[in-house]
Parts: sequence; structure tokens; C-alpha cells
Amino acid sequence: MTQGECNCGTVSFEIDTKMTDIYICHCSICRRSTGGTGIAVSIVRKDKFVWLSGEDSIKTWTKPNHDWQTSFCEICGSSLPGINDAQNFYIPVSLLNSRQENLKVKHHIFVGSKASWEIIGDDAKQHNEFLLE
Repeated sequence: MTQGECNCGTVSFEIDTKMTDIYICHCSICRRSTGGTGIAVSIVRKDKFVWLSGEDSIKTWTKPNHDWQTSFCEICGSSLPGINDAQNFYIPVSLLNSRQENLKVKHHIFVGSKASWEIIGDDAKQHNEFLLE
């Protein structure tokens, strides 16, 4: 089991699967949402994920006229896991408390819209737009 939590510890969760791949999204929406170069996430099946505490402190914002949404802790503002698609959640890997030794950046997505000052310095695959597997 892998557990994670927001910055203040109000919202916590558990994942019952091994995670290995990290996807870093560099789009302008994720940069604005995090205040950084993007967001690093891992993808897990919904049936392998459970909220442990703080579900009533989760707020979700959906970008108008878009399919993008983000969830965050209403107390500390930490980005939280959210719906990736019908079967999966995305997990911001910075929230994980343990079991990070197998994680490796595998894909950078939306590098076509990354910040002009950002330099990607690893050997992970780069995709100008969304990664379609």
C-alpha cells in the first residue's frame, strides 16, 4: 500500500497498486494551476484508490468550456488526485508519503506549450501534445 496526503494532512488517500511511471504535463493550464513548470502525476485504476480522510475538504474547479478540472484541499490548497478518465485517477506524486523508489519520469506531455524558460533535462519521451497510448 502507498499512502499520500495534502500539505496540511486533512485529505489523505491510499493506493493498492505498484506505481512506476510518472507523466509530467507542461501545458499552460497545469503551470497556472500549480505555479510551477507543470504537474508530475502517476495514473492508477479507480478500483485501486481509496480516500482515507478529508473528502469533505476537497474542492474541484473545472475550466469553463474545457474538459480540464483540478481538485485541491480547501484548507491548504494542495493539488489532489482527480479523475483522469472513466477508469483512472491521476495522482500528483508529490503527495506520496512512501513507496517512491520505483517511480521514474517516463513521459513529458504538452511540451509544445511548455514555458520558454523551461529546460527538460532527463531522457524521458517528450510529446508535443497529449500522449495517446
